[in-house]
Amino acid sequence: MQVRIYKPAKTAMQSGQAQTKEWLLVTEPAPKIMDPLMGWTGSRDTMQQVRLRFETLDEAKAYAEKMGWRYTIEQPQARHVRPKAYADNFAYNRVGRWTH
Repeated sequence: MQVRIYKPAKTAMQSGQAQTKEWLLVTEPAPKIMDPLMGWTGSRDTMQQVRLRFETLDEAKAYAEKMGWRYTIEQPQARHVRPKAYADNFAYNRVGRWTH
């Protein structure tokens, strides 16, 4: 079984770093099957629903090796945080126009 180990990125709706500190181990999706009678698509692979969380990358790798799974690791990309101040909204050298 092929699994992927990665650190999830924060969503666009988040301002903080919640749920981005742990490593996730998820299985690669199996091919879908089509029901010939109803035309529904489905899968017999229930491991697609499982998301295992680990504190460190080494724990995730050790678990995958213990289970005999092949794994790929996606390293997280570094975030560049620009410091901002509320007073910059009222600066004289502001690029955008003031709309109030």
